Amino acid sequence: MRSSSTILIWAYLLFLYVYTSSSFSSSAPLYFPANNVTLFGDASVENDSIRLTQDHQCTSPSQSTLESASSTSLSGIGRAFYINPIRFLDSSSKGTAASFSCSFSFNISPTPSCPFGDGLAFLVTSNMDSLSITDGWMGLPEEVSNTQDSFIAVEFDTSYNPFFDDINGNHVGIDVRQIKSLASVDVVSRGIDLKAGKEMTAWIEYRNSEKMIRVWVGYSQVRPLSPILVAQADFTGDFKEFMHVGFTASNGGGSAIHSISRWRFKTFWFRSSTLSMDTVEEGDCLACFPGDLDLNFDHSRKWKFGLILVIGGSAVITVILVAVALFVILCCIKRNRSKAKRERHIEYHIGRFQSYKVPKYLSLSEIKEATKGFKEDRIIGEGASAVVYEGEIPSCGNVAIKRFTRGKSIGPSHNSFDEAWRIPFDNEFATMIGCLRHKNLVQLKGWCCERNELVLVYEYMPNGSLDKILHGRSSVTKFLTWERRSNIVLGVASALVYLHEECINQIIHRDVKACNIMLDAEFNAKLGDFGLAAVYQRSLEIRDATVPAGTMGYLAPEYVFSGVPTVKTDVYSFGVVVLEVASGRRPVDDNRIVITDWVWELWGKGKLIEAADPKLKRCFNRKVMGRMLMVGLCCTHPDHQKRPTMREAARMLQGEVPIPSLPPRKPTVRIQSVLPEGILEDIMSIGEEADDNTPWSTPRTQFSRN
Repeated sequence: MRSSSTILIWAYLLFLYVYTSSSFSSSAPLYFPANNVTLFGDASVENDSIRLTQDHQCTSPSQSTLESASSTSLSGIGRAFYINPIRFLDSSSKGTAASFSCSFSFNISPTPSCPFGDGLAFLVTSNMDSLSITDGWMGLPEEVSNTQDSFIAVEFDTSYNPFFDDINGNHVGIDVRQIKSLASVDVVSRGIDLKAGKEMTAWIEYRNSEKMIRVWVGYSQVRPLSPILVAQADFTGDFKEFMHVGFTASNGGGSAIHSISRWRFKTFWFRSSTLSMDTVEEGDCLACFPGDLDLNFDHSRKWKFGLILVIGGSAVITVILVAVALFVILCCIKRNRSKAKRERHIEYHIGRFQSYKVPKYLSLSEIKEATKGFKEDRIIGEGASAVVYEGEIPSCGNVAIKRFTRGKSIGPSHNSFDEAWRIPFDNEFATMIGCLRHKNLVQLKGWCCERNELVLVYEYMPNGSLDKILHGRSSVTKFLTWERRSNIVLGVASALVYLHEECINQIIHRDVKACNIMLDAEFNAKLGDFGLAAVYQRSLEIRDATVPAGTMGYLAPEYVFSGVPTVKTDVYSFGVVVLEVASGRRPVDDNRIVITDWVWELWGKGKLIEAADPKLKRCFNRKVMGRMLMVGLCCTHPDHQKRPTMREAARMLQGEVPIPSLPPRKPTVRIQSVLPEGILEDIMSIGEEADDNTPWSTPRTQFSRN
């Protein structure tokens, strides 16, 4: 009897496992409810998707055809809207605007021998009858003519039109009331190709509390870690009390099939910016495909239901046996989910950079073997977000292994990849992969993302950091001759010229300092640590202010007060490094003397050459030393408009161009602060004598001292 009962419980447990596993992922076709959408133009419902446009035969496009594409009447427009209007303004609370979250899969399939169509757009509009059915441009109006109407769209544009300031023919943009985008991004640079003919999934999220809209795009149905487009936007004035939600697409002078599937849309009225959209009950979903609701279904409720089946059908089985069996199954599921999560994370990083040569992926066992299990005696450096170990990997040789550490805000969970923890890793990984191939930049050899460990593997620099050698912190006695110092400064200048002017996108390092300048066996300088780097499209004219980040003593005064990084903020930090290398002094010494003030004072007294490092024992060319110090002063000029570019500074150091005349005393500049009240005073004088409370004119709590 006992033996047959045991067999019975295992049979029920097997059923439970199969039942719960299959309920989380449906492989059956999902048919869109045709009575829940209103279709316009060429749009139609076909099984599990909405087909917005139809393909048609055409000949190879001539130049004249392309030029007239935007005005053709054969635009092939199709639209689909959720049948009911949705509330976006709460009239009972003084017009509070809603937040919303949307996800959908889409496919743009080209027609052979035809140019691509215009693309498709997710659309929120106050009047779906006001949109023209004859224009191109994804079916969007050039501009809303009626002040009572408005629309907000996220466009997936596959047609380049310079008249509308398009960045290219493969981008994602955010449109408000007009076809010219408020913000856009080249998706090819993020590893996505809208013209690839593959199914992609997009996630769009607007949070009214933050006045921020974010867009993610990926090839799988798992949302990527980082959005491809983030824009500051306040839609309160554009929302009406009720709006229509749907999609629009057009072919213009081309031909392609634009289809939508697995569409989900929800609105929220949260006032907290920290509450996750994923915590909202599935009942709030206004437009969902059948079967999608179980994607966010609470797994614990499924297990309770299965457990009732087991207990009801197996009364003779002891509670202990059930508990042990459930424990075994849960452990297996947990292990499988952890493995799947790790594989998705790896696929995400590789997928983001398909157009680049991604460094070798290394297993965690290889990393641990190289660092002897992350032993403390292998540590060669430590920063705010990571610890660096020396190691040796057979496929890479001698390497520096940068292990990103959890911050103090990380909770007790061991299974969640906390977003704050990932940001430095993702930022540095994306920057290094993007285009950083230069002899004066530390090269990335490999990476690892496994079991909540985030690791980047760099080439090993035998002579460590410039900071340790210059200020006597190295365990080995080494001396930087004048020739080596001059070569180091020129090497860092070359790296910054490359970042500012020669990369596809402009890169602002934001943390140029002596301890981030590494020295190889020949004492050649290599700039590293891109955890704070900011990447901008060269066409971007306006940059948002952020809380300044960096190291005291190296930060440009206007950056501290405005929070907007520019190439001139890197120039200032470089100037401090130049003065530091020439004088052997720290940016701010133990007596709180700021190096820039000290050198300016010697310049005013006509004793500039006395700033030279005494350890050099005058073994240097006085003319070249004077030129280096003057370049350092030019680069640290309090007025950012009077600083040279990095290319100009490099040419000054080499004596190719004259150095601009310097004033006899350090100029005083007044700067208006745009940072929140309480971080800094609204207006402070830069260049005046600092008191004990603000020795560096820098918020103490926002920056590291090293």
